Amino acid sequence: MASVSWLLLALGANPVAAPAQAPADPKVAVATVLDDWHRAASVANEPRYFSFFTPDAVFMGTDGQERWTVDQFRAWAKPFFTKGKAWSFKSVSRNVFLSKDGQVAWFDEALDTPNLGPARGSGVLVKDAAGWKIAQYNLSVPIPNDLMGEVTNRIATYSKAKPATPPAPAQPPAKKP
Repeated sequence: MASVSWLLLALGANPVAAPAQAPADPKVAVATVLDDWHRAASVANEPRYFSFFTPDAVFMGTDGQERWTVDQFRAWAKPFFTKGKAWSFKSVSRNVFLSKDGQVAWFDEALDTPNLGPARGSGVLVKDAAGWKIAQYNLSVPIPNDLMGEVTNRIATYSKAKPATPPAPAQPPAKKP
């Protein structure tokens, strides 16, 4: 009996920490997910970073050709994570909006990045049993309107000078039975 009392006293004096709960405010929960996602990249934690995506998520990068599935994006990003140096994006400001049923969130954020300078992220998260997951993320670099003519001209020049990608081989005609 005395040992049970000591056990109860010890447990009362050293309570076991309760598991962390998601913030009650869904906008705060979404912001927490995005901050943790960015943090995972900054410390090159590949498994954690990619755990924030839905299986059918899409990541759109700054290049017009960069529209990746999660698997394609992971393959592209793997060398960065393997070297222990991914990227570091810090949200400077963020707006979060929720659907009426509270199951979908969309956001836009201004980012401070060492390699891109000021950047912008926007996207969509969906809520599942495990919490909020990123279904789409769009990374962009805002271009001041006063520079837009120069940038579009440079892109046009670049596109003309870049070798054309050869078309995919034609499929052979289907064999008749």
